[in-house]
Amino acid sequence: MSSQIHEDDIGTKLLVTVTDDGSAVDISSASSLQILIKKPDGTLLTRTAVLDSSGSDGKMYYITVSGDLDAAGHYKLQGKVVLSAGTFYTSISTFKVHCNL
Repeated sequence: MSSQIHEDDIGTKLLVTVTDDGSAVDISSASSLQILIKKPDGTLLTRTAVLDSSGSDGKMYYITVSGDLDAAGHYKLQGKVVLSAGTFYTSISTFKVHCNL
């Protein structure tokens, strides 16, 4: 499996860790888990995420489907969780989708 993400890849796991002050947040009781993906053209995708394990480690993920990574370029990624204490967003990270031949 390639360590690079390519245009039209399907099945790529996008993993986000929810932290507060550098420590993982327990998201096991979250009523909503989402991953926001901003494409190079500015289109914003909102995808439902699932826990990577028990949720105590703050990790959630989304597996890409057809159309998610349909353009080469720089993408932005951000997690969103709804807990009893409120709605929280992760830091924004970026990743590059490489073109194909």
